[in-house]
Parts: sequence; structure tokens; C-alpha cells
Amino acid sequence: MFETIRKHSKIVMGILFLLIIPSFVLFGIDGNYFTEKSPTVATVDGKNITQMEWDNAHRAESDRMRAQTPGIDGSLLDTPQARYATLERMVRDRVLLAASRHAHLVVSDARLASELQAIPAVAALKRADGSLDTQAYRTLVGAQGLTPEGFEAQVRSDISVGQVLGSVVSTAFAGPVESGLGMDALLQRREIQVARFDAARYAGKVTATDQDLKAYYEAHTADFRQTEEATVEYVVLDVDAIKSTITVNEDDLRTYYKENMDRLVGKEERRASHILINAPKSESAAEREKAKHQAEDILAQVRKNPAAFAELAKKYSQDPGSAPQGGDLGFFTRDAMVKPFEEAVFSMNKGEISDVVETDFGYHIIMLTDIKAPHTPSFDEIRPKLEAELRQQQAQRKFAEVAESFSNIVYEQPDTLQPVADKLHLKIQTASGVMRTPRAGATGVLGNPRFLQALFAPESLQTKRNTEAVEVESNVLAAGRVTAYQPATTLPFEKALERVRTAYVQRKSAELAQADGAAKVQAWKAAPASATGLEPKITVARDQMQGQPAALVDAVLRAPADQLPAWVGVDLGVAGYAVVKIERIVPRDAADATDRPALQRQYVQAWAQAEALAYYDVLKQRFKAQIKVPRPTAQTVAQD
Repeated sequence: MFETIRKHSKIVMGILFLLIIPSFVLFGIDGNYFTEKSPTVATVDGKNITQMEWDNAHRAESDRMRAQTPGIDGSLLDTPQARYATLERMVRDRVLLAASRHAHLVVSDARLASELQAIPAVAALKRADGSLDTQAYRTLVGAQGLTPEGFEAQVRSDISVGQVLGSVVSTAFAGPVESGLGMDALLQRREIQVARFDAARYAGKVTATDQDLKAYYEAHTADFRQTEEATVEYVVLDVDAIKSTITVNEDDLRTYYKENMDRLVGKEERRASHILINAPKSESAAEREKAKHQAEDILAQVRKNPAAFAELAKKYSQDPGSAPQGGDLGFFTRDAMVKPFEEAVFSMNKGEISDVVETDFGYHIIMLTDIKAPHTPSFDEIRPKLEAELRQQQAQRKFAEVAESFSNIVYEQPDTLQPVADKLHLKIQTASGVMRTPRAGATGVLGNPRFLQALFAPESLQTKRNTEAVEVESNVLAAGRVTAYQPATTLPFEKALERVRTAYVQRKSAELAQADGAAKVQAWKAAPASATGLEPKITVARDQMQGQPAALVDAVLRAPADQLPAWVGVDLGVAGYAVVKIERIVPRDAADATDRPALQRQYVQAWAQAEALAYYDVLKQRFKAQIKVPRPTAQTVAQD
């Protein structure tokens, strides 16, 4: 049969063409025909944002942040909150793009050219005749993975989108009266005294019977759940792991030493003294000519008596920084001084005195007083440093190759991590009590949500097989497997008894404190002189909380202050209760009044932001923006 097909291959291809093409014409080519369908995580204006798009966008955002801040903790970039923030930005961009499109906002070629010229990196590519270096421009945008046409389309889109909210933000306005009222209320200070009713003081009054504890347990079973946990083993492949396996070749090391000699040697340093006669470019030609003649007269005196240079510098130099030191500027390298000054210094011999040198600052007379030749380290002297650098470079180059081997081995031998550990000289690490989401303070791979998600995938839990190789950050791969798993369960009453007792006493103690405090509020309002236990007076504000709970400061500043002193009761939850006496409103300092223009600007900015957010909410409703995944909570990120 196969022989017949080979003999009539053209006929067979024709038949297949006639069968396959009509199916595409009738039903279309769905992207899912070639790839697995990615779930929808959000919709805007009838268009979907898929999980794959979200993942790609967050990966790009994380890479950008790492490039901007090399020392950033990678685990902070991959928390559920960080990922959700990326999705919210994607939705915002899609909403604004839809608004721009429906409003038919277009960008003219002249506006585009103006915006491009405002980009420093692009403006730097202009030639002396004003034309643009097109090849350098293509290289610049190519580094971002774009063609010039694609980059310009992106800029046009950004300008159009910016016009959507820009028209709202640019029209925000608030006069001094409105801003004064708003900012005064925000920054108001109040003098208070606090009486605390700490829950812990009432614990001795709580009696907990078995019946009470049982009833509390049954009413709060969700508080006594044992979260799911796993015992895992894992391996991590990073550049350091590869580096430990590399032996640097002696010839390569010596070649590297020769190739990097200029960098290793460092820069020559020179020490000079100067006499400066000020003549900024902004001065008239006549004034500058007068300064030049003065400098030439001083130079003539220096030529007659070079040993008097320091004294003449003290007498004539108009550089306040160096004149008291006889004009001494200390040691410096190339690029430390303005170009004409540098060229003169580095063309002189030690002890030589220059002619008058003109710079943007004025006219200089320079004496070169010393030359410090750079130290040339021997090969043996810096061998450890060279070896470390070369090993690091070779490990980085080798990472892609080793990463592929790592991925293949953990996939092809899924029941154990020992083969990949043996082949790549990796250490198998173990951990117990691992949860589906990172524990508070977790670092490394166990603080990476993507790796934990792979560990707790249904297949991984059921089969105890290796996860796939997971990229936890740039140039770091990890794979792991679950060796033991404890599903989430509600602890039986007997096992949770001590936790129940602690929670019950804490709750009842807080209730007693709150009842006592609330009673005192009413009593002290009626008879202020009977108040006891008040702490010394303090002044609080939203920006000066003085160590007080946020709920207390918020209650104090929200309370009516038309009749003072005033009394406020504040429920502090499980911490207890506080009674606050508001003594007076503290006037703002006179120095604060000088800040009113700045405060008005802040108020206008805040008002503009509020209007922009309100308009954005309208746009979200108009274009039916919907995020289909739940917003992560604090408990999603860290659980005890």
C-alpha cells in the first residue's frame, strides 16, 4: 500500500488538498486547531483576554522590572497580587484602547514626529544636519522586538489612549478655598487623651466550660481547619549550580587576561592646580575678552616665577573650591573635567604650565603637579578574580543547553529526581509543611507561586511524579515531586481543644473590655471629672499617628469637634476597647501655611486622579469590562 502511495504521491496530495481546504473555508481556522484552548480570564468590549495572554504579559512585566531593578526579590514579582495587578493593567489598557477607537481619536504624522523627537533615545540619533540615522533607529526599536512601523504604531496607540483620560485630568481645577478646606481636614491635628481597656486584662474573668467551648467550636469550625500540606523534594538548576561544574582552561584564562588588560589596569590619574578667571558663556564678548587679558597677565607672572603658582592662585583664582588650597584640584581621571581642560592636562608633562585654556567657565592657567600611573596587576595576582569571571560567563552561556537536558530528564524519568541530580550534580532538597500558597517570609522556589501550583496540580498529587521544569525566575529552573500529602481537614474538637479555648477566652475578654469601655464613655460624658486612667496628652493626625491604632486615629478625626472636649469610644476588635477624650484642635504651624501652594497642587492632583478613576469606571461599564478570576486576598498569599 505504501509503495502505491509513493508511486502516486502527486495524486494523493491533490486528493488531500481537495478534502482539507474546503473544511477550512467552511469552518475557519481556529487557533485552537493547533494549540490547546487557553481559558478566558477577562473580557473587554466583547473581546477576550486569555490565560496565555495574561501569563505572557506578566512574564514581560517581571522581566522589565528585573532589568530596571537588578537587586529586586524575584518572589515579589510573582505573588498572586502582582499577577492580578498585571491583569488589571491589561483590562485598563483594553478599556482605554476601546474608548479611543470608538471616539475615533487619531494621531497626525506631525504629532507622531513631535512625540518621537521628545524621546531622548530617539532624539540622540539625529545627525548634525537634522536627519535621523535610520539604521541606528531600526537597531534601537529592534532591541525591543519591534520594527520601526510597529514601534510607531505603538506610539500612536499610546498617544490616542492618553487622550482618553488626559482630557479629564487636564481640566481638573480647585481654588484655594476648596483645596484649603480639603487639605486642612486631611492634615488636621487633634490633642487627645486615651484610656485603654485591653482585652488581656479581662481574661481572668472568663470562665470556659466544656459546653461553652463545644458551642464555640461548632459555631466557628472554619477557624479550626488544618490546611492541606505536603512533604516535597525538589532540585534547582541555576547559573551557580552550573558554575560549580566548570573547570576553566588555563589557556582560556590567560587569553581572557590579555583581552581584558585595559579594563583590569584601570585609568591613569593626574593631579593639577589651576587659576580660574570666571567668564561664563552668558557674558558679553567684551567681558570675556577682558577676562582673557587678565588671565594672560597672570600667566606672565607665573612664567616668571613658577614656584609662586600657589600664592598667585590664592590671590587671583576665582574658583572658591580650589583657590584656598593654592589651586590644587587633587587627582582625577579622564572624563572628570570638561573637555578642553582634560585635553590640556593629559597632554602635559609633570611640572609643565599650560597656556591660557578657555572653557565654558572662563579662562584657566594649569600646572600639572603629579602623574599616578595605573597599576598593572600580574596574571597570578588577579587569577582568582579572572577565574570567577570566566566561570560565570561560561556558566551563563551553558545554561540554555543544560536547561534543556534538565527539562528532558525530569520528564522522561518522572518517578524520581535522582537521575537529574546525578547527571547535573544537583542537590535534592526536601521540605515538609509545604502549602499551596507561599508561607509568610518564604523565599526561593518555595516562595514561588508558579512552582507551588505545579506541585499541587492534581496529577502531581495523585501520581507523586515529577513536575515539569518550572522557570521560577530568569535563569532559574526547578522541578519537584510530592512524597507525602495531607489534604485540608477540620480538626476534631479533641485535637483543637487548646486552640478553641484560646480563641474563646480571647473573644470573651474582648467583649468584656468593650462592654466596660462603652459604659465608661457614657459615664464620663455625663461626669467628665470622674474620668480615670487617661494617658498623657498627645497630638495625633493622619500623618502623625504617634503609635496609635489606625482605627483609633480615624475615629478621633471623624468625630464632630463643634463642642470640646468630646468623648469617643473605639472598638479595637480582639485587642479590646479605647475611650478617647478630644481636648482641642491644634492649629497648623505657621511654616505649614507657606506650603499652601504645594498643598493646593497636591489637592488638584488628587482631585484629577479621582475624576479620572470615576471616568474610567464609567468606561468599564460602557465597554462591559469583566475580570473572571477572583481577586487574591491576603490569606491567598501567606497562611500560617
